[in-house]
Amino acid sequence: QVQLVESGGGLVQAGGSLRLSCAASGRTFRSTYSMGWFRQAPGKEREFVASISWTVRNTYYSDSVKGRFTISRDNAKSTVSLQMNSLKPEDTAVYYCAADPSPILTMTLSWNYWGQGTQVTVSS
Repeated sequence: QVQLVESGGGLVQAGGSLRLSCAASGRTFRSTYSMGWFRQAPGKEREFVASISWTVRNTYYSDSVKGRFTISRDNAKSTVSLQMNSLKPEDTAVYYCAADPSPILTMTLSWNYWGQGTQVTVSS
């Protein structure tokens, strides 16, 4: 199985920055897995934020975070990070790390493995 553990969430003022990290482990995890971040705000459905291929060559972002968030990964450490700048109150949500053996980076919720989530709260 695969375990994903997120960290780095917290409370920040609008305009501030946070860096989320996700550590992957488990007998079946491979560095070739695609990795991604999703978020779920109170009363809303979980939505795609960003994803990255195992080669690092391909990254995708939702329109709402493009230009403000940056996804990266360290295959040697089995980690994926999300640098979040210029945060807005509407970025408040629980952020989830996801992993999938497929090389196809999808924005749907069909990823195989999910972390427990980390809370990000942006105050106005």
